[in-house]
Amino acid sequence: MTTINTENGCITVINVFTVSSPAKQDELIDILVKATRDVIRFKKGFISANIHKSIDGMRVTNYGQWKTQEDLDALRKSDDAVPYMTKALEISKLDGHQYTVVFTDEK
Repeated sequence: MTTINTENGCITVINVFTVSSPAKQDELIDILVKATRDVIRFKKGFISANIHKSIDGMRVTNYGQWKTQEDLDALRKSDDAVPYMTKALEISKLDGHQYTVVFTDEK
């Protein structure tokens, strides 16, 4: 379950994928959802994945959380996850970064 707070110490990954057309947006979403359901959610340190699509049809954002940097690094080298990422990068351009939460506020 996604919990955004400054105390859990997790690694947040925000990946913004840009596609060439709205048709590619749905294709990319299918790849990312399948990767998460079939492989990623079972990896050590996985906390959550949240996939968002832009209203203009040109971007997909994945907000993910991992317990440690080492867990995230292991995923990236995982033989069963790499084919999904390769497929995703064939149809999109990735701008991804890692974060820690420094502030939250809610009503």
